[in-house]
Amino acid sequence: MPSPVATVETDSLQQPILGSRRPSNYFWAIAVSVGGTGLLLAGLSSYLQVNLLPFSEPTRLAFLPQGLVMGLYGIAAILLASYLWFVISLDVGGGYNAFDRKTQKATIFRWGFPGKNRRVEITYPLSDIQAVRVDIKEGLNPKRALYLKVKGRGDVPLTRVGQPLPLTELESQGAELARFLAVPLEGL
Repeated sequence: MPSPVATVETDSLQQPILGSRRPSNYFWAIAVSVGGTGLLLAGLSSYLQVNLLPFSEPTRLAFLPQGLVMGLYGIAAILLASYLWFVISLDVGGGYNAFDRKTQKATIFRWGFPGKNRRVEITYPLSDIQAVRVDIKEGLNPKRALYLKVKGRGDVPLTRVGQPLPLTELESQGAELARFLAVPLEGL
């Protein structure tokens, strides 16, 4: 994840948030696309008795049940791959956190799915921000996240969902944000 960007005057701070355009999503979309296409072609080859795959001989498969099942798995995989590519193209979850001293506003922006909530933008006055909270839970399902404690609103998440940030990056982002906003850093 790119580091936060502060302007020369340090009147604003912007933190980009990586959404669904992360390398692991590209890997899985490619893998599922290739696998699904292969399974569908194998199923079609066994039905049509024409070899559609150059590296194997699926025409030897009996269409019932092997060819049919491979074709159905191929269709399911292609549907899943289509969803993955759709989410990647929309960059769901991507956005930024912007803090501006001139306008005295904090803006949290994220891209969502199409519809009325495609653009999720939340704005708070900087005076309502009470603290920056770091949440660290280790174990089988680790969680490392930054939150804004906002007066009357509870905790607002600032970090991306999914893969937890490295501790050093989380601590430095939290400390930089707390220093910029002149609020306490909690949870360390």
